[in-house]
Amino acid sequence: MDLNLTDKIAVVTGGSAGIGLACAKTLFVEGASVVNAAHEGVESAAESIRQLAGGKRDDQVVPVKVDLSQAGQAEVVVDKAIERFGRVDILINCAGAARAGAFLELTDQDFLDAWTLKLLGYIRMIKAVIPQMAQQKDGRIINIVGAAAKTPSATFLTGSTANAALINFTRGVAKELAPQHIRINAISPAPTETERAKSLAEQTAQARGVSVAEVVAESTKSIPIGRMIKPDEIGALAAFLVSDLAASITGAEILIDGGLTPGI
Repeated sequence: MDLNLTDKIAVVTGGSAGIGLACAKTLFVEGASVVNAAHEGVESAAESIRQLAGGKRDDQVVPVKVDLSQAGQAEVVVDKAIERFGRVDILINCAGAARAGAFLELTDQDFLDAWTLKLLGYIRMIKAVIPQMAQQKDGRIINIVGAAAKTPSATFLTGSTANAALINFTRGVAKELAPQHIRINAISPAPTETERAKSLAEQTAQARGVSVAEVVAESTKSIPIGRMIKPDEIGALAAFLVSDLAASITGAEILIDGGLTPGI
């Protein structure tokens, strides 16, 4: 399918590794220019994206090092995109991290850290791109959320609460943005093959007093297709949702979970 993303300008947060990097690479391969924002690793991530075009489009990848848990940083990313490319057509929100652990061992700060970076960070990024997207009467936004929004784990309450709030926010704000021709959707993956998943497995194993191998085996077994989700699959879905082929899809949450989620 021709996604017609050539010359689109995309901002990807959390784009230095895992799902965010996969989204950035997919959009770049489909012809978009990418402003790749993350707390660390942005230069090496940008180089890995540029290599996909054999050095022919080096100027179409712009790394931006920011801490999106801090106020004002979303504007830094958007200002950089507009300064370099003149506009923003696409926003992929993927910057988020939450600590796994037994509930009684989690502190208020653990919850606040998860909510500030992911929930408030996404909200700030969306608020920063809306004025320019509304002016051009076109915008496509994807929030990478997580299946834990609907199927919470006892040891991942920091992340699952942020995810549930993001689904609510996505559906609600979509109604306000639709008249301005700005579409926003959520993608909720099940456990995905990333370094982040490995660290969460280690934290969960420690909280439960079991081995990391046991946690990974249980997680994989819970997914009906029998394997974790691959980041590239999420990147492909994101690229479709921000294309004109999905012009009537907004305010939706699309699960990419191998059949994990048991209900609607």
